[in-house]
Amino acid sequence: MSDSGTGEIGALPRASVPVERTWDAESVFASVETWEAELESVLADLPNVTQFSGRLGEGPFVLRDALAARYELQGRAGRVAVYGYLGYAVETRNSEAVARLGRALSMRGAVAAGTAFFSPEIVALGRDRLLAWLAEDAGLAVYSHYFDDLLRQEPHVRSGDVEEALGLVSDPFSSVYATYSALVDSDLQFSPAIAADGTERIVSQGTVHAFLADSDRDLRRSAWESWADGFLSVRNALAANLQTTVKQDVFEARVRRHESSLHASLARSNVPPDVFETVIETFRANLGTWHRYWRVRRELLAVDQLQPYDVWAPLGPPVQVEYEQAVAWICDALAPLGEEYVEVMRRGCLEDRWVDALPTEGKTGGAFSAGTQGMHPFIVMSYDRTATSLGTLAHELGHSMHSYLAWKTQPPVYADYSLFAAEVASNFHQVLLRAHLLETVADRAVQLAVLDEAFANFHRYLFVMPILAHFERELHQRVERGEGLSAPTLGELLADLFAEGFGADVPLDRDRMGITWAQFPHLYSAFYVYQYTTGISGAHALARGILDGEAGAAERYLAFLSAGGSRYAIDALRDAGVDLASPEPVAAAFDTLSSLVDRLEELA
Repeated sequence: MSDSGTGEIGALPRASVPVERTWDAESVFASVETWEAELESVLADLPNVTQFSGRLGEGPFVLRDALAARYELQGRAGRVAVYGYLGYAVETRNSEAVARLGRALSMRGAVAAGTAFFSPEIVALGRDRLLAWLAEDAGLAVYSHYFDDLLRQEPHVRSGDVEEALGLVSDPFSSVYATYSALVDSDLQFSPAIAADGTERIVSQGTVHAFLADSDRDLRRSAWESWADGFLSVRNALAANLQTTVKQDVFEARVRRHESSLHASLARSNVPPDVFETVIETFRANLGTWHRYWRVRRELLAVDQLQPYDVWAPLGPPVQVEYEQAVAWICDALAPLGEEYVEVMRRGCLEDRWVDALPTEGKTGGAFSAGTQGMHPFIVMSYDRTATSLGTLAHELGHSMHSYLAWKTQPPVYADYSLFAAEVASNFHQVLLRAHLLETVADRAVQLAVLDEAFANFHRYLFVMPILAHFERELHQRVERGEGLSAPTLGELLADLFAEGFGADVPLDRDRMGITWAQFPHLYSAFYVYQYTTGISGAHALARGILDGEAGAAERYLAFLSAGGSRYAIDALRDAGVDLASPEPVAAAFDTLSSLVDRLEELA
């Protein structure tokens, strides 16, 4: 890190970005034409799978061959879909990329419908017959956990016709998120932010977070207002869109005969409903810690009143870190996981082009890791040289290394893992990085920057995400009762929840704070956000074993990553060293936050 400048990188024209800082699309498909040919080939080969419809009960060898054909085709379809999605994510204003994404989603819907017969036919076989077939055919043994998971969900598996219909609607249902992305990533324009010296700064998905973390308070305020006002200008359209996705969640939960959409979401990962409730209850029980933090932050920033746009303000002099330095620090921090782990990660960042790193015009907001077995895991982000961006890179690399090890270790049926497991792996990287920098870098500015990143991380996962989880639960409950949603009701509800979280000492612009719901695409994936809170809690618990030098901790953690979807996430995490079915890890994460506030009070 250095203390020269704010770390801001403006959104660049796509063509001006060095190729080594873009994702390696050619490693997936040599050309768009090759991708198109494979898309058509996948659809042409779908009958190789659908021919088994109605035949899975003929015997263990037929079932084995059918499953092999299914996962081979789904693997190919996944590569086609990921290529379309990533190409769109980095160029949301490119009409050809938009069209490719649309074709990929349609293809994926066709494959989902064509393979929908598997669940009801396998469930109809019954546990006794499946156990007998597993003993008869060694080739079926790999599917043991898959069968167990499917039979666990037997009450919610419908007939072949209903399952096919649910597969078919996956394509039109996906258009709701596509509409959101097209509007906020491509069409939505924001007013320039005005710095203290009167200069204008272009506000975009790729620049706004750097502005919010700038030492210039006028710039922070102006950028925050511009960002919120942009979303407010289309709030009615976005509210109607969000209402549609909530109705879709409720529709599917009812079709599958779940008690509620919350129960339906948690059942997919075999997570007890109490885990979700613990997140909200523990957050509310620890509001005093947040209120204390706001007061300390106000004192350190020397402002009369802390405003919401001061949450990300740097507590020390501005620092920045170049991308190569960020990679080096992350690799050093993850050294306890072994040379192979670190070398794979280093090559991914610097040589194999896993990371589409820089903010570019039309790139989607936020950051994510995506991919499928048989390709690299890829990261899309807008690296702006801030400490927060350093943490984001570490976070997404946690996802990517999780994918790398699961894909390397597991057969296709278990190559994917649940979101509940995913957010542990990503936050684990950040915990180790933070501990490494606080121990090895003595510079006070850097120490403060690391604390800034820590509090930004905790703010997102132990403040914003529990609030959004509460908000999301309320939205689904209202729709389940037959009530409608509108932009004003969404804004009022979320403003109330934020007012409780900030307390009396932080004044709120209710309209601008209330539109926060529109800035989180996570709400288009039912009950996703609570898993950030459980994830950071699990990550801190597992990282503690590594940092304390506990024998076998690193090996247990790597075994968790390598398990992929071959075990229920709750069980795999318990064996790694944390029981997220218990409220204790979440409570312990808030205790860690409290200790960081203590440390900050010593600096005030």
